Amino acid sequence: MTWSIIFHERDSARIGIAVATKFFAVGARVPNIAPRKGAVCTQAMTNPLYGPHGLRLIREGVSAADVVRLLTTPDAGREHRQLHVMGADGRFAARTGAECVPWCGHWTGDDFSVAGNMLAGPDVVADTVRALRERHDLPLPRRLIAAMQAGEAAGGDKRGKQSAALIIYGDQDYSELDLRVDDHVEPLQELARLEAVSRERWTHFRAYMPTRENPAGIFDRAEIDAGITRSLAAEQP
Repeated sequence: MTWSIIFHERDSARIGIAVATKFFAVGARVPNIAPRKGAVCTQAMTNPLYGPHGLRLIREGVSAADVVRLLTTPDAGREHRQLHVMGADGRFAARTGAECVPWCGHWTGDDFSVAGNMLAGPDVVADTVRALRERHDLPLPRRLIAAMQAGEAAGGDKRGKQSAALIIYGDQDYSELDLRVDDHVEPLQELARLEAVSRERWTHFRAYMPTRENPAGIFDRAEIDAGITRSLAAEQP
């Protein structure tokens, strides 16, 4: 009922997940990220326990292939589920259960994985992978959305559209971006709109928030407003 991307931007160490489906609030259950460590996407007949258990294994140093094995082997429902993972080894692994609704399948590479089920056909995953490879000119959030839009153009979820999500973590313990479209006639279009709105102020404000290196952050409103104004001006052509 879903297709999703896990992406590791190695030069920045950022980890991102994008996902879309014909189901309510996909962002509440499918994507799970351990900052600077790895990620888990649990879908098809989703097992929400895979998320926290998988992240715990990743934080303990478990490889992608072993995370998939340790999550699915004891699960009697594993053949109805789909899972893909970025492990503590920085590699990707996936499993598509034999009873997942077709079209279903997955792809894993050096920097990302894509998996989907209940799709219009294999081109949904193939075109998502192709767009990820080709759109390296885009910043990570827009690259992930563009890849999902390519998958949707290939047919997407064969039942239709309802929800989508985009989550990106950088080097802090909180997300850089966490966007959810829980119920919409065009969820990926709405996700792209929200991402554009985030660049109006949020992405600039983020630089002033508390961090591990500066636990208080910057809280002088005049300094923050002046800095955001400079950042916005610098982006003008």
